[in-house]
Amino acid sequence: MAKKEKVVDLKPTSITEDELKSIQEVVGPINNAQMEIGRMETRKHMMNHEVSALQGKLAELQKSLEEIYGKVNINIQNGEINYDVKADS
Repeated sequence: MAKKEKVVDLKPTSITEDELKSIQEVVGPINNAQMEIGRMETRKHMMNHEVSALQGKLAELQKSLEEIYGKVNINIQNGEINYDVKADS
């Protein structure tokens, strides 16, 4: 009985250095951009929490001022009070 010859696979096992470099030149900036987007989203999240906390403080101040002056509009530029506010507003 004859021995079977082993078939050699001639398919390449890796891409060329130039092809690898080309891919890395595209993938690298994509990865950097995705990292930057992640940092910006984290900062956005933190800023949303800051805004929420400040809105809570503003609501407390408004309640305090309403107890003192009633339901009025206050000009935040100069502190002037406008008493022409409808009661049902």
